[in-house]
Amino acid sequence: MTRRAGRAAGRGVVTEVRSAWRDVPPYQVRQFAALAMDEVPTLAQDILAEIRREFPQLPLIPDAFGEPQALVGIRQSLEHFVEHMMAGLDRPHVHPRVFQEFGRGEGMQGRSLDALQAMYRLGVRLAWRRLAEIGQQVAIPAPAMYELAESGFEYLDGLVAESVRGYAEAAARQAGERLRLQRRLMEQLFTGAPEAAARGGYGARGEGHGARGDGYGVRRQRRAGGGEAGGASGASGAAGAGDPGSVLAEVAARIGWPLPERVAVAVLLRPAREAVAPAVASDVLLDMECERPRMVVPEPDAPGRRELLARAAAGWSGAIGPVVPLPDAVKSLRWAGAAVGLMERGLLPAGELLQCTEHTEALVLLPPEELIDDLTRRRLAPLARCGPTHARRLAETLLAWLETRGGAPEVAARLGVHPQTVRYRLRQIRELWGWEIDDPDRRFELELVLRARRLRGELE
Repeated sequence: MTRRAGRAAGRGVVTEVRSAWRDVPPYQVRQFAALAMDEVPTLAQDILAEIRREFPQLPLIPDAFGEPQALVGIRQSLEHFVEHMMAGLDRPHVHPRVFQEFGRGEGMQGRSLDALQAMYRLGVRLAWRRLAEIGQQVAIPAPAMYELAESGFEYLDGLVAESVRGYAEAAARQAGERLRLQRRLMEQLFTGAPEAAARGGYGARGEGHGARGDGYGVRRQRRAGGGEAGGASGASGAAGAGDPGSVLAEVAARIGWPLPERVAVAVLLRPAREAVAPAVASDVLLDMECERPRMVVPEPDAPGRRELLARAAAGWSGAIGPVVPLPDAVKSLRWAGAAVGLMERGLLPAGELLQCTEHTEALVLLPPEELIDDLTRRRLAPLARCGPTHARRLAETLLAWLETRGGAPEVAARLGVHPQTVRYRLRQIRELWGWEIDDPDRRFELELVLRARRLRGELE
């Protein structure tokens, strides 16, 4: 008996609906099942043959006993369904685990599940056609056969669910492996491997280079055969087996990352511990395992690349280093890290992905704090004779004069004060610094330290 919700006289009621399959006499069910089970081996072969005709690209992978896994799966599913039919259609279905393997295989090959589901539907259609013939042969009532067909479609849904589970497991495993290889590739980039690669492991473009193709330099030599060339290649291969450049090229090939000529490296600050990773393009390497996540952007000067990166990193703070040749990736990383350090101290604006090349002054003047502080102490020593407020005004006037190289009116316009006030301050500056104010080297050093103070917010 099954319970179904129904509606009578406009009111919701629960009605009892009798199972037509349960009304079939047991001897008829046994007879039906025996004939169906006898048909299973032949039917499985016929289904596989038809699937192969419709989907010739289907690979026949043998199991441990040399039998095609597809045939084993079809046969097991037919046997399980017949056993389920005998036990009662209201019992839960049992699905062969091999269907997880089918889904896992599709995932490992990078294919979608569409073709696999189409094969399942074809198999169920062929199986039902034969079961319907057996049902007529043993006089199973039509309502019972309808119920059996409904159970068959539920069984199909279960097979698909098993394959989806296997597919998802494969996808997760592949994603994890890709991330592991990405991190390994990035470590190779940042530990000098590109320099070794550039010396002999691969070319930036063209011969001996490529994520796929005929070689990675040393490996291609190792495959060369015969005579002296073969001996030379063997020696080269032995020498290059541990070559960092060769390792870099191999890891890049395994994740399908064509080695670029130029890259830029970005360092990010997490907006929150559980923040979603930036949705970067597939050719951008991303390592989210670091305290400060890192990105390697290939060919960053390509049209539209900067805008796409800005959108992908929306909500994140960070900096992207200068564009450098691939062997110099660590240099770009160094500048990006320095910029993020200034961001954390509030010396560069946060809330977006900054371009280091647009903040060169801050990056050059602020990180070497000890050197700049020492130079500041020595070059601005004359201001120690003035009070704090007056010293700051003289420093701002001196910087404006050094930057404009103009007269009192130009300096006054920049500072927003009267020209006569500027003339008075400039006379004081000349009295304080004397001959140093006319020395080009001293003026350069004065401008450096005053610009550094402005960047730190100490001057306006």
